[in-house]
Amino acid sequence: MQLPTLLLLGSGELGKEVAISAKRLGCRVVAVDSYDGAPAMQVSDAREVIDMLHAPSLRRVVRRHLKPGVGGGFIVPEIEAIRTEELLSLERLGYSVVPSARAANLTMNRDAIRDLAASRLRLPTARYAYAESAAELRTAITAKKGTGLPAVVKPVMSSSGKGQSVVTRAADIDAAWTYAVSNMRGDRPRVIAEEFIEFDYEITLLTVRQRRVVAGRRVPEPRRTLFVRPIGHRQERGDYQESWMPCPMKPALIRSAQRMARTITAEIAGPEGAGLFGVEFFVRGNEVIFSELSPRPHDTGMVTMISQDLSEFDLHVRAILGLPIPAIRYEKAAASAVILSPGPIAGPPEYPGLGRALAASGVQIRLFGKPSARKYRRMGVALAVAASAAGARKAATRAASLVRVEPGVTSKAAPRTR
Repeated sequence: MQLPTLLLLGSGELGKEVAISAKRLGCRVVAVDSYDGAPAMQVSDAREVIDMLHAPSLRRVVRRHLKPGVGGGFIVPEIEAIRTEELLSLERLGYSVVPSARAANLTMNRDAIRDLAASRLRLPTARYAYAESAAELRTAITAKKGTGLPAVVKPVMSSSGKGQSVVTRAADIDAAWTYAVSNMRGDRPRVIAEEFIEFDYEITLLTVRQRRVVAGRRVPEPRRTLFVRPIGHRQERGDYQESWMPCPMKPALIRSAQRMARTITAEIAGPEGAGLFGVEFFVRGNEVIFSELSPRPHDTGMVTMISQDLSEFDLHVRAILGLPIPAIRYEKAAASAVILSPGPIAGPPEYPGLGRALAASGVQIRLFGKPSARKYRRMGVALAVAASAAGARKAATRAASLVRVEPGVTSKAAPRTR
């Protein structure tokens, strides 16, 4: 069986792990990003550096490496900042987009996916409103039927918490608008304001839609959608800091989250769409509230690299290729904690303390190999297993704190980079 080419649109740390999983199964991988030396490029067969919001460039790269039809390879979006209208056109020409061009188009923008979830599918969400100016944002928050204060403000298109802030005073609304727009991805200055929910905890429910190939055509896999155990996580500045499994959750609430995840992933992927989705929920008392969705591996899911035999990246690739996923075997309780850069670094950084972190039993470190850094840029992750989730969190957090990110011999302070 000759396995196809995966064209990764986005080559960060998540794309790197997808590339590794795909290479282990014999695929050819082409890594695409807006800068050279991105993490996934370091483990792929070929690389392309383009502006993925530029439709002609995106089209040329796809046609250079893939062919339409079954066996022609897969376009695998790994970030949001892609001209997804072009993906819709390419899919109509017969190219395969994971999990579908519609899923990529909808989830590229928080407004589209939120409207689908709340208005069409009737999933419970926080109150929300959109704004395309600071004045509109003020109205969205302070009007009688607005979100009220405090409110969460973020660009409709961003990732890893970029541009997100919590507004507690009306006087801070203009600053929140400026921060959101200056940190957005893409070319559409629009933000979403959300009701601030006092949740008990938040989870990511990794949801796998499967398919198989019969007589040269893809058909839906006749088994249920597969769910990974709920992953608890904690954020700062809108970006994940740690995640853990297991996350104590009542069975009825798990079933509620699974029903919502199954509903929305089926809607956006269509009958033939396959792959892994990261579906986020808030849990408040006995209520499960839909938050966001990514049609690809999720940053909080990096804990699966140590919590089980098939990581989220392995599951994603198997689902893409139509390969079986008989079961997931879970290990001990597990946790992840991010390793962040304290400031800008122009060249490849060094990581003092790596040896001390790895000296602890049950700990693993993944350094992403990013060629430069900015303040709070995620440069690696510490993984740990223990007898309990609390113990694993403590071990992962300690290991992450031991690994420092410092300028290398040729590095110096750098301007802000993506």
